[in-house]
Amino acid sequence: MPPTVEPDPSKLTSCLQRLAAGDLSARDTIIELCAERLRLLAHRMLSRFPNVRRWEDTDDVFQSAAMRLHRALGQMATDSPRSVMALAATQIHRELIDLARRHAGPSSFAANHATNFGDSGDSSSDLPPHALADAPEPLDSLDRWTQFHDAIAALPAELREIFHLVWYLNADQKTIAGLLGCSERTVKSRWREAREAVRAALDGHAPE
Repeated sequence: MPPTVEPDPSKLTSCLQRLAAGDLSARDTIIELCAERLRLLAHRMLSRFPNVRRWEDTDDVFQSAAMRLHRALGQMATDSPRSVMALAATQIHRELIDLARRHAGPSSFAANHATNFGDSGDSSSDLPPHALADAPEPLDSLDRWTQFHDAIAALPAELREIFHLVWYLNADQKTIAGLLGCSERTVKSRWREAREAVRAALDGHAPE
């Protein structure tokens, strides 16, 4: 996670103090300060949603998540830069889950348009490589991915935070321990617990 995209902690803290004092305009400045970081989070998290990235791009997710964050900042107390970024990651995650549900539903474009698929008599070997790469995933696979991300969203806060950092952002355990102010052993334990909880929610069947 490159440090160049981290919002200035002192400026962010100042905005949070303004927000706590009732100045709702501070939300706009917070979004501006976090914009680059939000965009990176949206890009990295989108890569983990195969049934969404076919139809949506980073800018779409970023814009919608920024609006969600703006609303959330007016509805709940945040007292530190870390809490703002955790809230931001949560809003991106919720936006992606909503998009995943939309694209996996029976009325979705993916469910009703067989883009890049040949006639019923064609075999996959007759299709060019780019067509295979762009072909929509089977609905059961889409549903499984949606359930997977729902299971992550349902984790307790401390486990969900670990899952976000490891799975979506590819952070290593040493970096996470420094960020959260705990030992690597604690990170490893929480990561194991989070994986087991998600696996149990999916009855042991991970999405393909």
